[in-house]
Parts: sequence; C-alpha cells; structure tokens
Amino acid sequence: MSTAATSNASGEAVTTASNSTISTAPDALAGAASSVDPTQLPAEQMVNAAHDSAVASMSMAETLQGWLVVGGPVVWILLAMSVAALSILLIKLWQFNMPRPEGGRAVNRSLSLWHKGDAEGAIAQLNTRQTVPAVLLLAMRGMRNGTDQTLLREELQRVGSYRLNQLKLLLRPLEVIANLAPLLGLLGTVLGMIEAFQQMESAGSRVDPSILSGGIWQALLTTAVGLAVAIPVVAIHSWLERRVERIAASLNDAVTQVFTHQPKPQHSAKVANAA
Repeated sequence: MSTAATSNASGEAVTTASNSTISTAPDALAGAASSVDPTQLPAEQMVNAAHDSAVASMSMAETLQGWLVVGGPVVWILLAMSVAALSILLIKLWQFNMPRPEGGRAVNRSLSLWHKGDAEGAIAQLNTRQTVPAVLLLAMRGMRNGTDQTLLREELQRVGSYRLNQLKLLLRPLEVIANLAPLLGLLGTVLGMIEAFQQMESAGSRVDPSILSGGIWQALLTTAVGLAVAIPVVAIHSWLERRVERIAASLNDAVTQVFTHQPKPQHSAKVANAA
C-alpha cells in the first residue's frame, strides 16, 4: 500500500511538472519573441513594401490598359493630345527660364544708370539674349546716337512685337487642346451611349440591366479622360499667357523710361564744367 501511495505521489509530481512546463512554454515563446532584435525587421518590411508597390503599379498599368481598350480611339486621341501638351509645357518652361525674358536685375541697373546720365554704363548692363534687355538696348543706342524718335519708336515696336510673338509661340496649340479635349470626351460619351442602346435593342425583351450600366460607364470614361486632359491644360495656358502679358508690360515700361528720362550729352556737361 505504501508503494502505491509513493507511485501516486510521484505521478502527481510528474503531472504537475509537465503542466507547469506546458504553462510556461507560451511565456517562454513570448519572451523569446520580445527579445528578437527589432533592427532585423525593417529588411523584411522593405521587401514586403517593395512587393506591394510592384503589385500596385502592375494593377494600375493593367487598369490604364483596360481604359485604353474600353475607351477606344477617342481615349487614344486624348492621350496623344496630353503628350503634346506636356511637350509644349516643357518647351515653354525652358524658354521662360533659360534665360529669363524679363532680365529684371539687369534692366533695373541699366535704367538707374540711364537716369543718372551714364548712357555707356547703362548700355553695358544689357544683352541681346533676353527679350526686355534686347529691346531696351536698341532704344538706348538709338537715343545715344541721336536717331529720329519717330523712326526709333517704329523700329522698337517692330522688334518688340517680334520678340513677344516668339514668347507666344505654341500657346495657340495649347488653347486648341484645352478646347477640343472636353468636346472629344463628350463625343466618345455620345457614341458609347448609342452603342449601349443598340445592344439593348438587339436584346429585345431579354434586357440585362448590366448591359446598360456597363455601356454607360464605358461611355462616361471618355468624358472623364477629356476633362482630365483639359483642366490642367487650361490652367497652364492661362499661366503662360499671363506671363507673356507681364513681360509685355515690363517691356513697355522700360522703353518709356528711356524716352522720358533722356541723359544729358557728355560734351554739354564738359562745356558747362569748363564755363
């Protein structure tokens, strides 16, 4: 009987020990997980993020490809117009910034010297690469050489108009794209609606609402693309047009100051000093 009791006691001890071991196992695993170096995690996270971005880009490319297929020729035309508008924008940005047509600092220094009577110093500040300084240089040289003011004004008007027309170059195609893109989108919508109703007519009494809804969203896709192309093009055209207007105003103001603030001839100043 004592042997049975001993065996029971040892069994209970083993069971208790095993239960305690099992109960402490999750705690040990949790402690091991918490002891993992967190600096080892970002590499895996970066790999996952790169995979997710690749999947997202692939899905976006597939979506765009599907839109091009569904939209038909109208969407392709709108895509070509958007590429043309982007090309014009890059050209105009280069034209307006390399170099800047206003030449603000050079013009201000030149006019300041001109007002003080230093015609040679004023002319030396200008160059022919920028629009406003080039026309201002022509005006100052004409006034210094004593050219007839009527002829000089006509020549300045001719050169100024030519320079401003160079800045306005390619603005008309932007305006055409901005006006035609919504109309092309609307045309695609109308054609898509016609096709959807033709499919409904051919279905007869067995009309499936999904046919109409699918045709409608496919038709509205062209309008959305047309507006997406037209809205930024309108904003860009307005900004560039306003930029040309500011340059024209600066040009007019600078040339007017040349005529209204004529420097005294240097020989007259020498005669006055000698007297």
